[in-house]
Amino acid sequence: MKVFACTAVMMQTVLSIVLKNEPNEDYQILIGILYNLVKFTAPVFIFGILYTTIRTTPPLYKEYLKKQWSALFVPTIFWTLAYLLIFPNLQQVNSYHDWPSFLWQFVNGNAAPHLWYNTMMLQFIILMPLFWFLSKFIRKNANYTSLIIAITTVGYFLWIYFYDLTIFHSVHEENWYLLDRLFISFIIYGIFGTLAWIKRDSLEKFIKVAWPYLILAFIAILVWTNYELFTFGFPIHLADATYYKPSMTLYSLLVIGLITTLAIKQIKANSKYLPLFHFLATYAYRSYLSNVFWLQIIWQLGGRNITFVNPLLGILTCYLLTWLLSFSSAFLFHIIWKNIKRVMP
Repeated sequence: MKVFACTAVMMQTVLSIVLKNEPNEDYQILIGILYNLVKFTAPVFIFGILYTTIRTTPPLYKEYLKKQWSALFVPTIFWTLAYLLIFPNLQQVNSYHDWPSFLWQFVNGNAAPHLWYNTMMLQFIILMPLFWFLSKFIRKNANYTSLIIAITTVGYFLWIYFYDLTIFHSVHEENWYLLDRLFISFIIYGIFGTLAWIKRDSLEKFIKVAWPYLILAFIAILVWTNYELFTFGFPIHLADATYYKPSMTLYSLLVIGLITTLAIKQIKANSKYLPLFHFLATYAYRSYLSNVFWLQIIWQLGGRNITFVNPLLGILTCYLLTWLLSFSSAFLFHIIWKNIKRVMP
């Protein structure tokens, strides 16, 4: 889940910056389709984090936070500072002009286009005791599983209906925009990630039967999301492909199902690629944090010129270089941080 999400989100970043070059409508259509294809990253990452945490972490909150401080909070602080100090032009909504506004940009996710996700995800880390409680409850009261799924689904769709009614292209779009990074906007994926580990045997049985239908539904919902995006007309604005609508929610859940299918098949076959996936998953979040930073450098050193000549070649070149630099730097900085901690008293 983490590897797929991180790999796909880098494509989102590249497509967003290439679209600013105002390519012709044919390339805009291609960019829109590709963007919708990889528009599953935040839900998949949240699902993966909750699944992994419930599977591997005992509910000792203090030790859990200590572990996450090194794994998540320290890289977040480092890269947020890097964006604010080195690329302040990447700030969203507003720009800092004094210390209070600097600190506000630091914590609200506006330091760079992708950092809203950090603000949202770290809320799940802080609220992890609620998901531990849910896992214990389901283990003791398995007959409530269907009810919890139903309440979660209905409640979430009511939430995105409220979001569509009041925020998305609506009266509170500017002053309520921070709701898009409130944990409740992704709560369904956290709850389902928790349930997936607890009910993993039932999930595996379902996947074995349902995966062909998941593929057909995936294609149908992808057509739906593209239809919605292109009804806004040209030029295309990728912000119109928001997570907070029924089509994108169903699409994300279907992608989660398909990745689960692939994972189960690989695990059952004891695939030789599993160690590689585990290795990449370790550095996925830190790679995600840095990807916009490296893309900015690639863009300024020639990526933009390539895109002007051939947008498709520019997308491919920028994407591959961004992916390589992001994962390489995540691994390198991890080794450096590990050595620093070793010599610190």
